[in-house]
Parts: sequence; structure tokens; C-alpha cells
Amino acid sequence: MEHEVDRGTTGGVSRALRIVIAEDDPLLREGLALLLRAEGLDVVATADTGESVLDAIDEHEPDVAILDVRMPPTHTDEGVRAAVEARRRRPALAVLVLSAYVEQSFATDLLTGGVDGIGYLLKERVGRVEEFMRALRRVAAGGTAIDPEVVAQLFTRTRQDTRLERLSRREREVLALMAEGLGNSAIAGRLVVTDGAVHKHIRSIFAKLDLSPADQVDRRVAAVLHYLENARAQPR
Repeated sequence: MEHEVDRGTTGGVSRALRIVIAEDDPLLREGLALLLRAEGLDVVATADTGESVLDAIDEHEPDVAILDVRMPPTHTDEGVRAAVEARRRRPALAVLVLSAYVEQSFATDLLTGGVDGIGYLLKERVGRVEEFMRALRRVAAGGTAIDPEVVAQLFTRTRQDTRLERLSRREREVLALMAEGLGNSAIAGRLVVTDGAVHKHIRSIFAKLDLSPADQVDRRVAAVLHYLENARAQPR
């Protein structure tokens, strides 16, 4: 079940999430701001470049930054670079990056610094308001939200990785849902299996990907980053 996210109180009264938006398309930028305000969230600033959104984040100290991948001046990866820099400055900041289409290298760049409070969604998801708001709240609460289409396309580019070849069809499904940010119970519900079955599949995934409990890294994070990195390495 999804819950409203409370990021603090002021005088005993819960305050709304504070959000900064970076999008160079004025119609999409204002439309997104209107949507979020209608949902009771506090859009404290909007920006149209990677540089200006960093200034806005420094000034307003938001809970969440929503950034387009491609912004002026080069319209390449300004949003991702701004997201990475924003997280370097404020590690607790939740970041949700929006992209017009799947760009697996950008997804990998975003996630290599850690997956807590990180989201990567296709822009078409914004139009599905309930789905988009669930993803936003998950990210704001410190979770991960990776667009299912991103996950699906990444999996089609991992065929040369021998370790991923070891995974069964069901284990691939479980790993895909892990990458979307779902916990064990949510995965069980999606696949209509027991929590115990999901736990067993995840243990098997860790073993087949050679992820040891002694490793100094969260194995769940490592499993997701493994195939994201592998996807980036494949020829396009």
C-alpha cells in the first residue's frame, strides 16, 4: 500500500514535500507543477537548465528534484549530470529523472552512486497520474523507481553476459521487479507467489551472479547495477 510521505513537521503540522522541477519545455514544466500542486505537494521552484536547477536546489533545499535528461545548452545529458551533482552536494536529496525514451547509459550513470531515493521514468508515465505519483512517493521515501520499459529494454541487451545467462526466466522476472524498486512482498504480489518463493529466487540470483554475503556492498543493489552496467557495455 502506498502512503503519503511526511518529510517533517513545522509547529506540529506535517508539511508537504518540497519539490524543484527542471524541464526546458515550458508547457510540460508548468503542467507538471500544476499536477503536483493539485496533489498537495509544494513546488518551491522551477528551472529550465541544469545550472539553474542546481542554484534552485541550493537555495530552496527541496526534498525531491524532478529533472529532464536533456536540457540546454547541449540538450544531451545536462539533467543527469545535474542530478549526480545535486546528490553529491545533498546526499539525502531524492531525485526523479524523466526521459523521452530509454537511454540506458544515463540510467546507469544515475544509479552508480547508489539507488536509495532515485527514480528514472519515461515522460509518458507522467500522464498516468496515479502510477507517476506512486513512483514519486516511493523515491521521496528513499526507495527506487525504475520505469518498467527501461528494465525491459535493458534486459534485451544483456545476452552476452554469461552470468545473466545463468538466470532462469522466473529469476529474470524477479530481478526486473527488483530494478523497478519493488520489495519482496510487492514482487510476490505481482508474480502471485509466496514471499518465501521470492526470497528463494533472490538467494539464487545472488549465487548465480557471484555476489557473496561478505562483499562490502548491498547485494540487491549490486545485482541491479550488474545488468545495468552490462547493458551499457553492449554494442548498440
